Amino acid sequence: MKVPVLSILSCGLLLAASEHDERLRNAASVLQEVMETPDQAIPQELLDRAHCAVIVPGLKRGAFIFGARYGKGYVSCRKKSRVGWTAPGTVRIEGGSFGLQIGGSETDVILLVMNERGMDRLLSSQFTLGAGASVAAGPVGRSAKAATDALLSAEILSWSRSRGVFAGVSLEGATLRQDVSDNRELYGRTLENHEIIEKELPVPKPARKLVSLLNRYSGRH
Repeated sequence: MKVPVLSILSCGLLLAASEHDERLRNAASVLQEVMETPDQAIPQELLDRAHCAVIVPGLKRGAFIFGARYGKGYVSCRKKSRVGWTAPGTVRIEGGSFGLQIGGSETDVILLVMNERGMDRLLSSQFTLGAGASVAAGPVGRSAKAATDALLSAEILSWSRSRGVFAGVSLEGATLRQDVSDNRELYGRTLENHEIIEKELPVPKPARKLVSLLNRYSGRH
């Protein structure tokens, strides 16, 4: 029995849509859970000063002898008015590290881009953290001094959460790239991240909770 091509394509599109819906829900949950624990959250001063935010739920790290990192997530930036956040573009983080790392784990990752130069790099097709842009482990909690020091030291600040522990983490050597195919699935047409951000496209329904949370926790720059 032959299955119509249109049916196969329709099933593929539905699967892709459900993956995006789940990943966007997870990204929103990561941000909400982190920010609802003030003593262990991203310092408010840093979030208020950030130009863009990247959230990657369930970054996979694992393997045998060689550790590998891979994950998909979303990037949103401040609107030109500096009030509110844009619809998200899609990103991939890929990278490797050497060392004896038996077994695997999943880690939630949040990146904040702290200046326009970092934003320009973020919206390019791809760059390597630490080489294309300076990246540092971000401070956690209410420490104003830590926040000030972090502002002066890096274009991009990074945090991770694994097994309930949220802390700054260095992701030097990892590659961050846009995912045009995922953008197509989310928006219904081929778009690069800079188009989504700079044109301030309408927020797709599955992404509304994530963007609303960004607006709730830091609506103004």
